[in-house]
Amino acid sequence: MNDKMTRLWATKTPNDEWWSSFVTAPIAVVFNYLVVDIKWLTPNLVTLASFVTALIAAVLIVIGGMANFILAAALIQLSHVFDCMDGQMARYRQETSASGSLLDQVTDQLQVSLWFGAAGFAAAEQSERVVPIMLALIGLAFYSLRGYAKYVEIHIEVSRNNRYLQQDAEKLPADTTPEAATRSRDLFGTLKWFTREQRKILNFNEGVFIFMLSLALVLDQLTPMLWVFAISQVALGTSRTWQRWRSIELGLGQRVAK
Repeated sequence: MNDKMTRLWATKTPNDEWWSSFVTAPIAVVFNYLVVDIKWLTPNLVTLASFVTALIAAVLIVIGGMANFILAAALIQLSHVFDCMDGQMARYRQETSASGSLLDQVTDQLQVSLWFGAAGFAAAEQSERVVPIMLALIGLAFYSLRGYAKYVEIHIEVSRNNRYLQQDAEKLPADTTPEAATRSRDLFGTLKWFTREQRKILNFNEGVFIFMLSLALVLDQLTPMLWVFAISQVALGTSRTWQRWRSIELGLGQRVAK
């Protein structure tokens, strides 16, 4: 591995989401290797490319048809590769910015809503029932609740203790992420890391969504996927919100995952 590739690999998010960690993020590193030195191609442009690709995928899902579903599945994967690329590019160039992070987070939230809204519509058209649309709406509502409750908790804690975020950062351990464990690149370490990464599928976040939605499109099984989406988000949205309420009520100051 040459110096450029080593530096790009180091820009990979240490504790990335499932699927991103071992599929789309490594592909993004390869793509970045080819384009990261093109100065006019900025991280924000890559973010916008990710969003436009996601939007096209959503339109294809709404149009329907097996060929469009398969193309949409490929575009969803490509959109997520771009989504990994923008942060890697910014870190490689040392051009990270708060505005870029905001653009990335906002477009991520929008594209998840577009994808599952489109999937609900397409499944409703296929089945001639309204249930898939309701499942998509319920899943999106509780997925949004996960993020909303997190930021409400932060606001409340900061209003009570202006050192809350600093103390929270101090609690983070040293570099003990799965990524750090594989820097020796030995086969056993890599297999151990890969196995450990599979637990992240239970988080049902964006890294899982892009996999299960793409698979559902290829298999033309949107309604079963929407049931999984809705049930998982109701369970996680409810449990995470209760954990945050309990932490605030008891003054525990615990870090709760999104």
